[in-house]
Amino acid sequence: MKIGIIGAGNIGGNLTRRLTALGHDVSVANSRGPQTLTALAEETGATPVTVEEAARGAQVVVVTIPLKAVPDLPSGFLDGAAENVAVIDTGNYYPQQRDGKIAEIEDGLTESRWTERQIGHPVIKAFNGTYAQDILDKPQPVGTPGRVALPVSGDDEAAKKVVRDLIDEIGFDTVDTGGQDESWRQQPGTPVYGLAADTEAVAKALTEASSERTAEWRA
Repeated sequence: MKIGIIGAGNIGGNLTRRLTALGHDVSVANSRGPQTLTALAEETGATPVTVEEAARGAQVVVVTIPLKAVPDLPSGFLDGAAENVAVIDTGNYYPQQRDGKIAEIEDGLTESRWTERQIGHPVIKAFNGTYAQDILDKPQPVGTPGRVALPVSGDDEAAKKVVRDLIDEIGFDTVDTGGQDESWRQQPGTPVYGLAADTEAVAKALTEASSERTAEWRA
């Protein structure tokens, strides 16, 4: 598939490494420009591009940038993407640590629903509670006992299937969290956040989540 990755930090960089290794055509962008991505491009074979170009022709676009930077994405950055593009949101709201106060999220809007409103397109929430190194270290073949599972949420069932199939190819099982109004179950501070476990444990953790944001995760 043609995949665009916006953000070349820990998660974006390791997704670039894993997806190019699987043979996908990956374009990668960051806020500082393609000239800063030469080393990653040489290592992986990915194409360094501007943020405006990252989604061009892409069947999957990964947005993996700080939440506070989402409103600064170029207007219409998805316009050139493939029809029915699946957009993966890996983001988390870190008000005290990084993002400052976002009133709508403080008032109860889920983080990915907020992101959808900023970019004007549905998203599939995935990889937000995954340690970046696990993307390289923990993939296993389908059917391996104890294979690590990732929670995935989103309203667009067709896009969700594309993302779940891609995650399966990367080397992980998935557990469907539900629609984006249920995605609080995998936000920071929940039992599944940072959990590297199999489908049964992940499903159990999702049921044990509380929708009340704890003090550590409020502004």
